[in-house]
Amino acid sequence: MLSDTPAPASAARPLTAPAARGASAVAHPNIALIKYWGKRDEQLMLPVTDSLSMTLDVFPTTTHVRLDQDAAEDRAALNGEEATGETLRRITAFLDLVRARAGSSVRAVVDTRNTVPTGAGLASSASGFAALATAAAAAYGLRLDAAGLSRLARRGSGSASRSVFSSFALWHAGTGTGEEGDTSSYAEPVPAADSLDAALVIAVVNAGEKAVSSREAMRRTVQTSPLYGPWAASSRDDLADMRSALVRGDLKAVGEIAERNALGMHATMLAARPAVRYLSPATVTVLDRVLKLRQDGVLAYATMDAGPNVKVLCRRADAADVADAVRDAAGTVVTARPGPGARLLAEGV
Repeated sequence: MLSDTPAPASAARPLTAPAARGASAVAHPNIALIKYWGKRDEQLMLPVTDSLSMTLDVFPTTTHVRLDQDAAEDRAALNGEEATGETLRRITAFLDLVRARAGSSVRAVVDTRNTVPTGAGLASSASGFAALATAAAAAYGLRLDAAGLSRLARRGSGSASRSVFSSFALWHAGTGTGEEGDTSSYAEPVPAADSLDAALVIAVVNAGEKAVSSREAMRRTVQTSPLYGPWAASSRDDLADMRSALVRGDLKAVGEIAERNALGMHATMLAARPAVRYLSPATVTVLDRVLKLRQDGVLAYATMDAGPNVKVLCRRADAADVADAVRDAAGTVVTARPGPGARLLAEGV
C-alpha cells in the first residue's frame, strides 16, 4: 500500500530491490478541476501550469505486469485484445524507462483491463499509466515513495501523476527543465474540509475515440491559440482560489472555479488555428441543463476535459436529481465520488 504523504523531492530517489516475477495493480481515473493543458517539455511530460483533480471511485484500470526472461520484445493486451501500433509503442517506451531505472533488460508481458472508454476524454490514460507504473515498478524491483511513483507515472501520461493519490491531488508543474524539472514535477494530496460532500455526475454523450487526440489538441492550442497565454495566467489564480475553497469546504465556490477554468480551456481550443472543437450538440444540451438546475436552486457545475463528455459537480444528496436532468441528453450517466489512489493488488506472481 502506498502512503499518500510523499517524501520531499530531495529524498524521493528510487531504491532497487530484487525484481519480482510480476505484479498487479489497480488505479482509478481522475478529473481535473483545475486543468492540465499544455506542456513545456513533451519528452519529460512537464506541464506549463499546476493542476488539481479529484480521483474517482469508478472506472478502475487493473494491470498485471509479468517479466519474461525469454522474450525478445514486450507484449501487451488491452481488454483481452493484443495491443499494437501507438498503444504498444507507448507501453514499451514506458517499460524502457522503468528498466533503465532498475538496471534490467528483461522484457515484460502486460495485461490491462480498462473499464473506462479509451480516448474519449474520460481520463483512461490517467488510470492506465498509474496502474502500469505501480505494477511495473514492483515487478522490476523499484521501491518508490509516493512522490517518486507520481513522477514515474507522469512520464506515461501527465494526468496519471495525480491518480497515484486518493481524493483530491495537486500536480506541481515544477521549475526548470531536465533533471530539475523532472524532480520538481509531481503530485501530492490536497486536503479538503470534512464538510465537502461532493459527487461528480458523468454524462457520457459519446464514448467513441476522439478525432483529435489530447496530445495533438494540446500541442496545437499552445502553439497557435492567442487565448492560451491569458488562460494559463488565469489558471494560476484559479488554483489558489480552488485550494482555499477546498479548505473551507465551500462546494459552491469549488464548482464555480472548476466551471470557469474548464470553459476557459475549451475557449483556448476554439481559438486554435485550426480550431479544436470537442463540444457536440449533446454537450451543449447538457451544459444548458446544468445551468437550468442552478436556476432552480440545485448546486451543479460543469467541467469537461478534452472531449465531448460533461462531468457535473454537485452535492451527493443532489446527484440523483442531476443525473435525471441530463440522462436523456447522454447515452450513459454514471455517478462518482472521491476514490482511492493507486495500489498494489499482488506482487511476485
